[in-house]
Amino acid sequence: MARRTSIHIGGFKHANPIPNASRIGNLLMSGVILGRDPVTSEMPPQLEAQCANMFAHMKAIVEAGGGSTDDIIKMTVWLKDRSQRAPVNAEWIKMFPDEHSRPARHSLPMEMEGGALVQCDFTAVID
Repeated sequence: MARRTSIHIGGFKHANPIPNASRIGNLLMSGVILGRDPVTSEMPPQLEAQCANMFAHMKAIVEAGGGSTDDIIKMTVWLKDRSQRAPVNAEWIKMFPDEHSRPARHSLPMEMEGGALVQCDFTAVID
């Protein structure tokens, strides 16, 4: 039996031959998560729609890995325009409403291709 398990979800797939996430023991780490539409695989032009899709993909990935969003301990977000964090924060508060129980998060600027305005990755510890 392999020590490492690849995690894949429907509705979001990488172009390269990599999984959405990988799990060893109780540690789950995602690859990059974009805000592509889960039905069409198209990149919405609006940052708000990309953020909503990105957070939905993150939830699906952690659940496919055997956990829940309560198990996410760290999230890194890359934005094309780092000053445009309001749509990220709106989805953040929806997913993590308890200000006393939120993951750590860091946002960084990044040049992106293919219409992407935001992307993230996360680490989860699953009991």
